This record gives sequence, C-alpha cells and structure tokens, in this order.
Amino acid sequence: MIATVRCARRLEGSITLPGDKSISHRALLLASIASGSSSLRALSGGADVESTRRCLTQLGVRIDGGTVVGAGLDGLRSAPTALDCGNSGTTMRLLAGLLAGQNFASELTGDASLLRRPMDRVVEPLRQMGARAAWPPLRLGGTTPLHGIDYEMPMASAQVKSSVLLAGLFAVGATSVMEPVATRNHTELMLAAMGVDVKVNGLRVELSRPERLEPLDMEIPGDFSAAAFWLVAAGLIHGSHVRLRSIGVNPTRSALADTLRASGLRIAQSSPRGEGGEPVADLDVRPAGDLRPVDIDHDLASRMIDELPVLAVAATQMPGRSVISGEWRAIRIPS
Repeated sequence: MIATVRCARRLEGSITLPGDKSISHRALLLASIASGSSSLRALSGGADVESTRRCLTQLGVRIDGGTVVGAGLDGLRSAPTALDCGNSGTTMRLLAGLLAGQNFASELTGDASLLRRPMDRVVEPLRQMGARAAWPPLRLGGTTPLHGIDYEMPMASAQVKSSVLLAGLFAVGATSVMEPVATRNHTELMLAAMGVDVKVNGLRVELSRPERLEPLDMEIPGDFSAAAFWLVAAGLIHGSHVRLRSIGVNPTRSALADTLRASGLRIAQSSPRGEGGEPVADLDVRPAGDLRPVDIDHDLASRMIDELPVLAVAATQMPGRSVISGEWRAIRIPS
C-alpha cells in the first residue's frame, strides 16, 4: 500500500475528536460503584478502555454502550477468572485500588509487556492500608476493612495517586496523598462531582469513605493529546482556521496550548463548560503572525510529556533555536 501526502494550502472546518482515554477509564470505574445508572457519552473506543470495560463486566457490572448500572460501593462480585488488563497499565493500577478493599480476592493479569511494568509502587501503599497485596502476579483483596493512611509519594504518578484514593473509598478514616509535583487530577475532580468530600490543599489530596457515589451524566471531553496535532497543523499552515469541539482543557493536561500561544499561535477558547468536574471548551486555532522559538524546562516538559513529539515538529518551523530540557540533558531542535 502506497500513501501519498500533499502539502495543504490551508485547513478549515470543525473537528470532534475521540473521548479522552484517561477520563474514560475513570468514568467507567467510578460509575461501576455508583448508586444508580450513569450515562457516559463519547467514551474512548481504544483498546485500553475496552480492557477496563471488560474487567468491570467480569466483576458483575452491567454496561450497555455508555450506560453503566452502578453496583454501589459494596456491590462488586468476585470474577470467575483472572482479570485480563491487556496492555493497559491504567486499568491494572486503578483496578488494584478499587479491588484492594473488597471482601474477595482478585488476580490481575495482562500481556507480556504489561507484566514487565512496575506494580510494586501500587502494592506498597495498598499494603500500608492493610490490604492483602502481592506482585507478581498482582493479587489483592479479601481483607477488610482497610484503614486510611497519609501517603507521601516517592515519585509523581497520577495512576498511583488514583489507586490510593480509590482504595480510600473503602477505608476507615481519612486517606491522603502528598505528591512531589502536581499530576493529572481527573480522579479528584470526578469524585467531587459524584458527591465525595475531596479536600485539595496544594499538593495534598484527602478523602474519606463516602456513604455513596452519585451517578454520572457526562460527555467525555475530547482528548487533548489528539487535539495537539490539529493545534500545530492549523497553527502553522497559512490561512487556516480550525475549531476543535468539546476539548478537555484541564490545566494539568493543556500546557501545550499555553506554550503554542507563547510562540505566537492564536488559540482561543469558547463555550466553556464542565463535564463530570472537568473543564471543557471549544478551541479555535489560527496561524501566528510571527513565530517565536520555545524554551521548555524539565517541569514544563513533564506537564506535556505526551505532546513533546508534536511540539518538536512545530519547533522545526519556528525561527531561531528551540530547547526542550530534560533532567539529564537538553534536546536541541535546529531551526
């Protein structure tokens, strides 16, 4: 098969992108333990999210398209076989937190690649909470109740933070997580939208076991990482005007947009709204008048780690020298 790509004279139109994968995972997981039916529209159709859906079905959750019939906090049931997480680290780590406080034991497995990824960083805090947890293979649950802890994370990870917070829904006393740097906060926002008393103080997040989780009625925001390619393309091709509809603009995810604006691209937000606690907006993108190079330090680079490849492409079209600095070295992009 031969594909021919020709230079575009301009890009125009409106685009609706797939639902955000990270938010889709969390919406399915939390809707599964809500008290009532949730309506989740525009869920990601990716293989990783399908792994989460499949595992929840094995745990007795009724899922029909975007309708999830919540089993309540105490309504999950033991799966007949090991839960296959495929290649999804998000599925395995977040499910570990959800299942750690259940009164039945579960085993989580996956493909060869997933089974080589580190899970001890999840197992350790869950053990501190009183969970029966072991790795490898990842086996947990069967000892209740858990007890809340004040966990100081040795390294930043939104997945580990989320796992501990999910376990905290089944713990006696408060559970708090202290991050070394801010990570994606989708779990905290969604829990708050479902009625959980979530306290955020700087880098510390705290919650206690709620009586119930309210069902969700939300449209999953468009994936910002997918939007990044259109931001760059429309912002670099003269005469373009592209509108990206219903994009998640959570500040923990949208650092690339701020960087591109600082470089001269015109990216405007319109129709701001909220979905399941998440900030959402339409993004209008037009080319820059004068482009400027980027100088990205380690902290900023870590906030847009998924978008660094497309930023590197954009930097090749910017005058002067752009620098993306890492912890050990600086990557210089020639003009």
